[in-house]
Amino acid sequence: MKIRPFALTCCLLACLSPLQAQLSPVPTPPAPPPILARPTERPDPAQVAKLDSGPELPYQVDPNWPQLPEGMNFGECSGVDVDKQGNVWVFNRGSWPLIEFDRSGKMLKRYSSQTFRVLSSHGIRVGPDGSLWCVDVQGHVIFKVNPDTGRILMVLGNRQGTPGNNDSKDAFDQPTNLCFRPDGSFYVTDGYVNSRVIEFNPDGEYLRHWGTAGKGDGQFTLVHDVVIDSKGLVYVADRQNARVQVFDETGKFLTKWTNAGAPWGLVYVAQEDAIYMCDGKYDRVVKLGLDGKVLGQFGSWGKTPGKFDYVHDIAFDPTDGSIYTAEIKNWRVQKFVRQAK
Repeated sequence: MKIRPFALTCCLLACLSPLQAQLSPVPTPPAPPPILARPTERPDPAQVAKLDSGPELPYQVDPNWPQLPEGMNFGECSGVDVDKQGNVWVFNRGSWPLIEFDRSGKMLKRYSSQTFRVLSSHGIRVGPDGSLWCVDVQGHVIFKVNPDTGRILMVLGNRQGTPGNNDSKDAFDQPTNLCFRPDGSFYVTDGYVNSRVIEFNPDGEYLRHWGTAGKGDGQFTLVHDVVIDSKGLVYVADRQNARVQVFDETGKFLTKWTNAGAPWGLVYVAQEDAIYMCDGKYDRVVKLGLDGKVLGQFGSWGKTPGKFDYVHDIAFDPTDGSIYTAEIKNWRVQKFVRQAK
């Protein structure tokens, strides 16, 4: 029997078509849009001049603080706090996210990312019992850590990397920092995506929360830090709205402070009954009375010691009045020493 050429060709094509389909190159997906370069974020001096201001505060940077071992650097420094012994804890985005220094700048202790995994460091606070509370902003969790051993004592939040929503009782979405009440209960600011303050009891159990996204009273756009004063009033850094909002202990709105700058970090100083605020947008430290009045400031944009670029957090040593600041863009923590009048 003769096989006609046309029929043979059709048969071969039918056999080859599935193979050709398997061997055909997969179409290349379209390239993502390019990331556009941002304009400079260096503050405009004309805008800084419009902010409320006071006298220059009497502080001088210590250019030799701290002393890191040879071959070691910080990453972006996001958090800083002072414990009862006057030692300084730095939370940063380097290979050693948690580091302790004494007042002179000597390194005392360091914990690596192998001790506890942090996706991206943010705020840090020393608890009433001396434990360290470390906020992992990208992990959506908060660690309570034993400062002597580095052992994790408690984890707040969902599974690391899994966010919650603005009504979650046991989860966050990019939390930022926390502060403690005298009874050990505490407030958490939550955060870059959620827009609220949450209160927990000392055992880490949810009590209440307040806040939604927006610009109205009691609303937030990037709630970034929180402190309480000696009377129990709650001061919240509403970063993108460039204001500090004041609440009672249950979250009732009382007042707001505007035109002092953009609050990124806050620390309440009981002996002065005042709040020091670091302003990462305008690169300065501001002292505020509890009526919101600016009592003084220091600092400006720059790269050299004593200058700031994205100053992100602030701590105060009540023993000698020193101020510590953590910077994102300059990858450092600086110590500012109070000068004699």
